[in-house]
Amino acid sequence: MMDELQSEGFITSKIDDLVNWARANAVWPMPLGISCCAIEMMHFAGPRYDVSRFGSEVFRFSPRQSDLLIVAGTVTYKMSKVVRKIYDQMPAPKWVIAMGVCTVSGGIYRTYSVVQGINQFLPVDLYVVGCPPRPDSLLKGLMMIQDQIRHDRPFKRGTIIDSTPQQPIEIPIPLIEGPAKTQPSRIITV
Repeated sequence: MMDELQSEGFITSKIDDLVNWARANAVWPMPLGISCCAIEMMHFAGPRYDVSRFGSEVFRFSPRQSDLLIVAGTVTYKMSKVVRKIYDQMPAPKWVIAMGVCTVSGGIYRTYSVVQGINQFLPVDLYVVGCPPRPDSLLKGLMMIQDQIRHDRPFKRGTIIDSTPQQPIEIPIPLIEGPAKTQPSRIITV
């Protein structure tokens, strides 16, 4: 490519390819470290794995400046509303990585309060499994998201740009039934 630039003085390309190249090499993650997987996500951003080689060294803690949401850890129904609100505040186009087995499927927590997979309330683009997943697995996931962005077609013919707001999604919270709810609570005094 450099030889062509020096000999001809210009390079020809498609606008889609240029936009996708810029978008893929400037993915800004919004880290959402809810539990133990967050330590591995921090390690992924550290000097050993050096995510800055891929243009993602800037962890934005503002959803309005991010385009990749990394959800790392156990998500409860109470927290799921906050996660969805953060996702809704991110500008489009946006991508989601579910990191860790608790985020992907609820993990070992088969209880009424833990969401059994964030795909119940978020569109997930990539699952990184493990307990906890290694930082190089998350790095591979980032490279796969970048590859997905590179092959995206942002300017297809007939694209309609719509500015209508997204409708909120109701997250059902299961009712608790059984002996714990039917028996009156006891007060023990000493």
